[in-house]
Amino acid sequence: MAPSGEQHLLSTEIVNRGIEPHGPDAGSMTFSVRVRRRLPDFVQSVNLKYVKLGYHYLISHAVYLATVPVLVLVFGAEIGSLSREELWRKLWDSTAGYDLATVLAFFGVFVFTLSVYFMSRPRSVYLIDFACFKPADDLKVTKEEFIELARKSGKFDEPSLEFQKKILQSSGIGDETYVPKALSSPENITTMKEGRAEASLVIFGALDELFTKTRVRPKDVGILVVNCSIFNPTPSLSAMIINHYKMRGNILSFNLGGMGCSAGIIALDLARDMLQANPNNVAVVVSTEMVGYNWYPGRDRSMLIPNCYIRMGCSAVLLSNRGRDYRRAKYRLEHIVRTHKGADDRYFRSVYQEEDEQRFKGLKISKDLVEIGGEALKTNITTLGPLVLPLSEQLLFFATLVKRYFSGTKGKGATATKSTDTFNAAQTVAPSSSGTKPYIPDYKLAFEHFCVHAASKTVVNELQRNLGLSDANVEPSRATLHRFGNTSSSSIWYELAYLEAKGRIKRGDRIWQLSFGSGLKCNSAVWKSVRGIKKPSSNNPWLDCLDRYPFEALS
Repeated sequence: MAPSGEQHLLSTEIVNRGIEPHGPDAGSMTFSVRVRRRLPDFVQSVNLKYVKLGYHYLISHAVYLATVPVLVLVFGAEIGSLSREELWRKLWDSTAGYDLATVLAFFGVFVFTLSVYFMSRPRSVYLIDFACFKPADDLKVTKEEFIELARKSGKFDEPSLEFQKKILQSSGIGDETYVPKALSSPENITTMKEGRAEASLVIFGALDELFTKTRVRPKDVGILVVNCSIFNPTPSLSAMIINHYKMRGNILSFNLGGMGCSAGIIALDLARDMLQANPNNVAVVVSTEMVGYNWYPGRDRSMLIPNCYIRMGCSAVLLSNRGRDYRRAKYRLEHIVRTHKGADDRYFRSVYQEEDEQRFKGLKISKDLVEIGGEALKTNITTLGPLVLPLSEQLLFFATLVKRYFSGTKGKGATATKSTDTFNAAQTVAPSSSGTKPYIPDYKLAFEHFCVHAASKTVVNELQRNLGLSDANVEPSRATLHRFGNTSSSSIWYELAYLEAKGRIKRGDRIWQLSFGSGLKCNSAVWKSVRGIKKPSSNNPWLDCLDRYPFEALS
């Protein structure tokens, strides 16, 4: 039994296990009760040091907002008290005493100051376009076909197959996801040959589409960042791309490995830094994961879980810091916030690659992953909040936090009252020992769209509950999980493609991309649309199935 103080973190679900085939209850329906640990209500238990960090970012980047209005008011008051003739007379009297050399020197200093300001400020980074790879239909499998592929391979015993079947039934994954044909092979498929074949298929497919859409030549790309967690050959995947497209010799290339599903935003952060240091340049970011090379053929159930969720996918993104690209850009990068909890062993080992008792290599998923991920997410959104929330939300949230802090409730999260309603800002919350209810910021006021990593149905549902999001807010995540499965670090781009296909992106809209992965890391990227996306591109991966989403089975 869980301690009484943790019972509110547990959720129960009645699971229909079908008709019992054997035993005294043969022929009758059987049910079981599944108990899961929910994400903690992290918005109620905020650590003050992360709020301080967020406010430090805000002040360091926006201090001029506090000084410029004051100067404008003072100058306006001074000018407003003078008539036009008095103003000209005062200007003439104040400048007549200066000779030409003094005036030229003043203007020289003024121009120099402006030049230093504009040259030292961060360059805007624009997203020109992006592409999501859609495999051929002959790689498409239903859940039943997936189990049959696993059975034909001869690598799993019946209990392992039944376990994977049960996971798939409650996963939120549909019947049109993609896997390599090699999964049915009785041979070892975790080879360099199979890995390179799958990598070439998905990466070149995404890049070919990107270069066609943007009309950018591969030789024009100055920065290349590739992330793939499990498959890291030598030469690297970035070198494979350079070789295939015959890119230029002075390209700045990077290959990120072992960083899990959150590596896509880490790759974005690296590309942004490179663009800040290299003016008048374009960068390509490729995010993918190999399904076949990550295939686990053993019996350890904690290692069988990735088999059920990870599917083929790849995204390619074109970024630019060139001012002339603003007119054709889709989005401007506003913020990136990264959180790493790897100093704690529980976080570090929550997603861990190792060998099982049979010496089969696989990813071991901790049973506490949802809870651990929730703590990392709490840290990340608490740092992000001051950067994106409206001033009214920041003041209410910060005032309540300070009041509770000085009332002796530091580190004590209030416990939410039992309710079957969706968690939102208006939810009734038990007051703390100081009598102060925690104020829950409404992140829907900061963003119009949400692209939450489609890890699993459980994770998406818990994030919706804790962040107070509507079904429409998490619709892209649920639809992506159902149609394409968990495509790892590229899933947030399939979700953005879904929003574009639905015609929901308007000029000025803000999009929050949120991902988390091994390490344990939680990362956020915030984009602002610089133009409306009225019509999706002809290669949008959702066009052939868009009319089927959303539907009630996703929730």
